[in-house]
Amino acid sequence: MSDSKQPFLSRRQFVKGVATAGVLLPLANTLAPFAWAYDVSDAGSVLSGTTFDLDIAPMKVNLTGKDSIATTVNGLLPGPVLKLKEGDTVTIRVTNRLEEMCTIHWHGIILDAEMDGVPGISFPGIAPGETFEHKFTVVQHGTYWYHAHTLAEQTGVYGALVIEPRNTSDEIDVDRDYPIMLSDWTDENPVDVYMNLKKMAGYYNYRNLTAMDFIDDAAQLGIGDALAKRHVWNKTRMSPNDFSDISAATYTYLMNGQSPAGHWHGTVKSGETVRLRFIGAATATFFDVRIPSLKMRVISTDGQAVHPVEVDELRIGSGETYDVIVKIPDDKAYSIFAQAMDRSGYACGTLSPMADMQAEAPELDKPVLLDAVDMMGAMAQGSMSGMGMQTKVKHSKDEYGAGVDMRVDSPRLNLDDPGPGLRDNGRHVLTYADLRSKAVPEDMRLPTQEIELHLTGNMERFIWSIDGLKLNEAKPIHFRKGERIRVILHNDSTMIHPMHLHGMWSDLEAEDGSFQVRKHTIAVQPAQRVSFLVTADAEGRWAFHCHLLYHMAAGMFREVVVA
Repeated sequence: MSDSKQPFLSRRQFVKGVATAGVLLPLANTLAPFAWAYDVSDAGSVLSGTTFDLDIAPMKVNLTGKDSIATTVNGLLPGPVLKLKEGDTVTIRVTNRLEEMCTIHWHGIILDAEMDGVPGISFPGIAPGETFEHKFTVVQHGTYWYHAHTLAEQTGVYGALVIEPRNTSDEIDVDRDYPIMLSDWTDENPVDVYMNLKKMAGYYNYRNLTAMDFIDDAAQLGIGDALAKRHVWNKTRMSPNDFSDISAATYTYLMNGQSPAGHWHGTVKSGETVRLRFIGAATATFFDVRIPSLKMRVISTDGQAVHPVEVDELRIGSGETYDVIVKIPDDKAYSIFAQAMDRSGYACGTLSPMADMQAEAPELDKPVLLDAVDMMGAMAQGSMSGMGMQTKVKHSKDEYGAGVDMRVDSPRLNLDDPGPGLRDNGRHVLTYADLRSKAVPEDMRLPTQEIELHLTGNMERFIWSIDGLKLNEAKPIHFRKGERIRVILHNDSTMIHPMHLHGMWSDLEAEDGSFQVRKHTIAVQPAQRVSFLVTADAEGRWAFHCHLLYHMAAGMFREVVVA
């Protein structure tokens, strides 16, 4: 932990969700040269083998037209793509050249707890000037990623992990293979972003309902239903515009480290088959991804192969990965378009034969409001006119205290909903119900324990918690080693939470209780209840948290102990 006299956000303060004012990355007088977003063809941007050296250091960048400071890995933003091979034992030496503790977490990788890279949980973090050696045997293949488990994740410490299969029968035959990292960048200090949200949860939300919105609702729904629609949201003191905590008011959205102005490019030619490995590396943004005029064939999620499903669009949350196959029919330019869920901005790139052939990004979809199901769950399912019914959402200052402002009595169970902003948009949008793992879990035992957790918060005070308790207020969750456990997540909020359990797989269950898909990060939609099974085969202390960075910092985090 840093000296208390230094103006840093310390490891303990961050992990416990307590922010302090100060400078995240104080720098020496001499700064390194500018860091440029990588192209996968650049030297040093792709590293392969069994031994790697990674340096975390501050560098100047200009992603918005304004000079700023990023935290880079080997001078790159994102950091280099690491190519591993299933079955190999790898050694990764991480050196911290910041003036504050930092870490790297290997997201979705099955390894020993002390190698996981979570400060305050599995190790103390990497102190300034020190090197930590991560060593583990690779027991999986597919698309994964790595990132800081501190606020340096916001400032640039993240990169792709591409793990090649040991068995050639598991290989996918393609002509091109591109990792596509989607992230969000701010020139603001992340500590300031957090403090702004604590002062006013809607600080970055510039969308407010207007008189014209009411007139439009009245024309479509009638005066009575339009008034009822407003009344329900006003009664709960919530906004139907609360899609994201942070918008393009401060964010610039990046694709492989390139802003829309920089416009990332991937070379493709007519007749080629291309694999795109989408990685949700954003700290606070869900992206809705499509390639206009091309279908995407989804072949895996979170590194796990699924029965292929063809879609026009998919939503990817922080922490998730999706691999898709696209067929290039001609030598035209095609846009990879990833719009933020709140429709305030987008990241984009181009697939074309030559770099000077740039596809124009489509217009952003028109912003929509949250629906009744996003507040009332099953009570409103199947009836968008349900805003006129008596709400079953209630303020919750009884069971959980003032830190929780909403409870959903009747959560919805369906997995076939693409989510707010994507419903009935005229495109075929991927849902969790479409995802079916090719491999059935080896452990098919019935669970002997059930743990139900409520994802809770107070929107006005920007408090996020589990069962009304922040990390520093809660006891660890205990899994008995070797046990098969059902975890039930009940979302008592109008925001989507991508929940990530470290060290173990999460086997998502369908509504009927059958096995659906294996993941390491599960996005729980507003007013939804989902369940997944876990085999507690990884001894040690593990993190379980919302992968929206500022929700994690605010308290939606638990320690899981397997013993």
